[in-house]
Amino acid sequence: MIKEISKNDIAECVRVIRKSFLTVAEDFGFTAENAPRFTAFAVTEDRLLYQFDVEKRPMYAYFENKNIIGYYSLLIKNNSECELNNLCVLPEYRHKNIGTILLENSYENAKKFGCNKISIGIVEENYLLRKWYEKNGFIHTGTEKFDFFPFTCGYMKKYLA
Repeated sequence: MIKEISKNDIAECVRVIRKSFLTVAEDFGFTAENAPRFTAFAVTEDRLLYQFDVEKRPMYAYFENKNIIGYYSLLIKNNSECELNNLCVLPEYRHKNIGTILLENSYENAKKFGCNKISIGIVEENYLLRKWYEKNGFIHTGTEKFDFFPFTCGYMKKYLA
C-alpha cells in the first residue's frame, strides 16, 4: 500500500533511500569519498526534514506490514512540471513490480498537483535503469557532467496524459 508519509516516517525513509541507493553505489564503485553527494551517502534526516517542512515536497512510501520498503518524493516546479526524486525499493523487495507501482503512483500524484510532465535525473551509465524508465514512457533529454560526481547525470522526462 502506498501512502503519503508523516514526519514520524522520515528516519525510516532515510534508511530505505540509503540502503536502496547503496546497491547502485556498489555496482558502479561510488564511495562516500569519491561521490559524497550521491544519494546513498548524502540523504540525511535533516535533508529530508527540510524537504518535508520547508520545501513542502509530497513524499510517499510503499508500506508492507507497516514497514516502509519503497519511497519517492516530488518537487513541484512552477512550470507544470514535477521532478521525481529518490524513487527506490529495498533490494530484497525488487523484481516484484513495486518500483513500477510507485512510478505509476507518482504520475497520479503529479497530476493532482497540476503537473503535465515529470522529470528525473539518473546515473547515465546505469543503462538498465535508463531502459526501465524508457520502457515506462520517459524520453532522454540530455546529460551533464559535474566535477563532484564520478559519473554523468542523465536527464529524462515523461509527458503525462
